[in-house]
Amino acid sequence: MRAPTRYVVIVGCGRLGAYLADGLSRQGHSVVVIDRAEDNFRGLSSDFSGFRIVGDATESAVLQEAKTRDADVFIAATGEDNVNLMVCQVAQKVFGVRQAMARVSDPAREDLYRQLGLATVCPTLLAGDGLLRMVGKPEQAADGRPSP
Repeated sequence: MRAPTRYVVIVGCGRLGAYLADGLSRQGHSVVVIDRAEDNFRGLSSDFSGFRIVGDATESAVLQEAKTRDADVFIAATGEDNVNLMVCQVAQKVFGVRQAMARVSDPAREDLYRQLGLATVCPTLLAGDGLLRMVGKPEQAADGRPSP
């Protein structure tokens, strides 16, 4: 049985935002992507079936245009932690979005975001933890086999 379709607003259409928008669109969700730079939408695949809004998501009118009040999920995926925090808080407190998620680049800010009720992903911690785990493992050749 297929999961119910969700309405998702994504702020930021860089590599992460485009990846999320494409994946969620492929899964059948209704997706709106907001970005300040129209050129960033080129990162979306040709089969992306959602909507694109050129605008600054820190402006309430842009979030209204995206119908943020109707969103099931709001994802802030810009490279700017302060923007991500602000737009997620606005989505929750002003537009009533129940599930707001933010990318946070600075690991020191992740706890603050969580205290404010935001789900977070910190690429810095994910990559760092993965690399730290790899340091403790035997060296492997490029083909995945252990080195002699």
